[in-house]
Amino acid sequence: MKRKGLYFLIALALGGVGAAHAQDTSSSSAPAGFDDRWYIAPTVGGYYNDTDRNTNSRQVYYGLGVGKFIAPNTSIDLFIDRTKRDIDSKLGGGNWSNNNYGAAARFYFGAWDAWRPYLLAGVMGSYHHNRYDKAWSPAAEVGVGISKTITDSSDIRAEAGYRYDWDDKSQPEKDGYGDWFLGFSVVSRFGAPPAAPTVAPPPPPAPDCSKLDSDGDGVNDCDDKCPGTPAGTIVGPDGCPQKVVIDLRGVNFKFDYPKKGHVKAGEINKALAAPTADSIAILDQAIDTLGRYPNVKVTVAGYTDSVGTDAYNQSLSERRAQIVFDYLTSHGIDASRLQGPIGHGEADPIDSNDTESGRARNRRTELQVQQ
Repeated sequence: MKRKGLYFLIALALGGVGAAHAQDTSSSSAPAGFDDRWYIAPTVGGYYNDTDRNTNSRQVYYGLGVGKFIAPNTSIDLFIDRTKRDIDSKLGGGNWSNNNYGAAARFYFGAWDAWRPYLLAGVMGSYHHNRYDKAWSPAAEVGVGISKTITDSSDIRAEAGYRYDWDDKSQPEKDGYGDWFLGFSVVSRFGAPPAAPTVAPPPPPAPDCSKLDSDGDGVNDCDDKCPGTPAGTIVGPDGCPQKVVIDLRGVNFKFDYPKKGHVKAGEINKALAAPTADSIAILDQAIDTLGRYPNVKVTVAGYTDSVGTDAYNQSLSERRAQIVFDYLTSHGIDASRLQGPIGHGEADPIDSNDTESGRARNRRTELQVQQ
């Protein structure tokens, strides 16, 4: 029995080390914090004695442990326990006592608020006292147990295991004894419980960028590839600066038109040079461009050729600017986006006034984008 018991002791010890290592390397099994207060653990239990002792087969023991958790699932105890066995009458009777002083590690599994199974491994010095000998011998133990937290400062635990005592003096023909044991302990911790770990509040949800326009350019922050553009900057659909050109070249007027009293949006065809459909198409395209860029503002300016007096041409250029201004506003362009109408008379020609074709081009209006 002694040799088999020794092998069993070694196997259980190796298994306990392996389980503890696996537990320490598994972050999912350990809580975020643990109670590391010192505790005491009075213990009572019983032995099923090695038959080689030649004593009674069952015996009570009692002891006291002092320990603490050193990791979420690992505790260390320093302990002392005592038992006294009755020697068989065939050997003359008498008592055989053992006082054991040692350290034990327990490796727990599961959550703190549940029943927690554990593995036990310990080493000790055993002082035996009987009529044959009084001396120290080394001893070790392994076992299994289960623990349950009852209050924030107390646990109960029950364990069973195997203890081997290398006592080769009490009976010279025996070189050690293996005893099975069963124990029950009440664990009482000292001091106030540790404060619960502070859980940081979750970060607020990120704002919906599709509903934000941080730089006020009319493009939401999700689509804006150029954030922070200065106020008033004309931007494209991607929020980046864009130069907008509204070209009214091709919108030409008849000579000396519109007449006074004909400055009405509905009568613009009377003032346009033939074919009027081409000029109307260009004006409608300008309206579409202004609709796609709601931040764009333009100056409506009119011009004439060089025929006529300066005063007459100034008035004519203003009428041309006015009739285009009215056409734009009658087709949905808000007047707040239009500056003018302004007449420049025969100033700033874009072609020669010495030819009929050149003078026709100079009879024009312009939409000048305000950058």
